[in-house]
Amino acid sequence: MSATRLTRSQVGRGIRHVRDVVAAENLTPITWTRRDGFMFSDDPVDWIEYDKRQFRQILGRLTRVITGTLDPYLARYPDDEWAQLATAQLTGVRATLAQLSK
Repeated sequence: MSATRLTRSQVGRGIRHVRDVVAAENLTPITWTRRDGFMFSDDPVDWIEYDKRQFRQILGRLTRVITGTLDPYLARYPDDEWAQLATAQLTGVRATLAQLSK
């Protein structure tokens, strides 16, 4: 941010653009690690590890939605059709993310 004098938001949009457009055009994904930050890597191992971390993060957020919102909702209104549908669908997604993050 200091080198470009752009705002945090502008830098974030730029990185998303690089990830969505430039990386796809060059067939080289952009990944992020604590040690190296954002980088282009030609090593598929880096890509897989990055994807697994992303899936674990999404899995954690989804699990909190299920346990913190849908489960109490169903406990209070067990016959609610929408809550049953949402829980059933998200449970399947949760199982898929759990497999992908291994």
